[in-house]
Amino acid sequence: MTAHLSRRSLLSLAGVSAGAFLLGACGDDSSTSDGGQTIDWWHIQNTEPMLPVWAAMAKEYETAHDTVKIAIQPLENEAFKAKLTTATQAGSPPDLFQSWGGGVLKQQVDAGLVKDITADVQPWIGKLLPAAVQPFTIDGRIYGVPFDVGMVGFWYNRDLFARAGVTAPPATWAELLSTVGRIKAAGIVPIALAGKDKWPGHYYWAYLAMRIGGLDALRRAADEKSFDTPDFIAAGQRLKELVDLQPFQKGFLGAEYSSPDGQAATMGNGGAAMELMGQWAPTVQNSSSTSKKGVGDKLGYFVFPAVDGGKGSVSEAFGGGNGFAVGRNAPASTVDLLRTLLDVANQRRAAATGAVLPTVREAADAITDRNNQVVAASLASATGFQLYLDQAYPPAVGQQVNDSVAELIAGTKTPEQIVKDITTVAKSQ
Repeated sequence: MTAHLSRRSLLSLAGVSAGAFLLGACGDDSSTSDGGQTIDWWHIQNTEPMLPVWAAMAKEYETAHDTVKIAIQPLENEAFKAKLTTATQAGSPPDLFQSWGGGVLKQQVDAGLVKDITADVQPWIGKLLPAAVQPFTIDGRIYGVPFDVGMVGFWYNRDLFARAGVTAPPATWAELLSTVGRIKAAGIVPIALAGKDKWPGHYYWAYLAMRIGGLDALRRAADEKSFDTPDFIAAGQRLKELVDLQPFQKGFLGAEYSSPDGQAATMGNGGAAMELMGQWAPTVQNSSSTSKKGVGDKLGYFVFPAVDGGKGSVSEAFGGGNGFAVGRNAPASTVDLLRTLLDVANQRRAAATGAVLPTVREAADAITDRNNQVVAASLASATGFQLYLDQAYPPAVGQQVNDSVAELIAGTKTPEQIVKDITTVAKSQ
């Protein structure tokens, strides 16, 4: 993600200014002249449906705590990452900010930029799914709390599959390639891809590496700082098989995920048969589409297929969750605000939008969307889980994964070359 991973995320659409839902005063000083506190909160849910939900929850908290003001900055995903980098380099992170955990959070922990909130969250952290909390746990200490958890899979347009004579989702990589061929022969764009953003492309390579080498291959790569192995090369070769079919929409190398003519809009407007994306995909497709309704009940979901002869299992999931970390200088009320956002009632409110798969166990009954229920069931039955590579690994390694996979998809680097490039960066860390 970007990752999105940069991000991953509810990756959201651009178009809403950072100040659109500003609540309370802004500024670096977390204290106000009347002795109150101002919480500076940055998040990336900068469009419907979660933008007004977060705003309402913040306003309710302010009403219940008259000495607290909450200054919200909703930011588009890439803009958020750029702004946060600037803030953290200056040693001034916001009080509460979007996080996907993993290697990026560890770097922030090592730099002393975030609070250890282990003791603060003990009374209620047990209500959350352990797998969701894992990416926010560094060396046994908790530095963030997830409000959303999910996995990446293929979202597909049932009508376009039917028009191409495809009666069932592919279960193997070979079947996926065959499906792409049939869809293309029917005059339909098989796959939408945001080539410019890079992180969506890394999903393919990461999943192929998981299916071919299993989760152990990714863990060994992290431990040994080496991706120059047969399994990772094979993942690139399989991805090249797909790229060689020219399955993506016209202009995909310059396409963004959330722009009006980007990946999500292409799917939402019925311009492609499928996309590989996280649990937020239906919501962003809807918001990005001309109708603001997407393709409705035509949308289906299937897990990333198996690779013949691979050591991985289709029950192993790749994904992550959205959460919040607490900046080192955050006022005392920040963790209490976080607790409020994660209470059962508010998690149900978030889940009811269809944009969030809740991390609080008791809120799972609020998942009403059929496809989200499928994602939640797939995740619940997963036998293993891998965080987005551009979040799981140190930031420089994650960025190189995104860059290298983008070069492979663009045809400027070979599978053998990209694993060497990623390994070089990994060994330099």
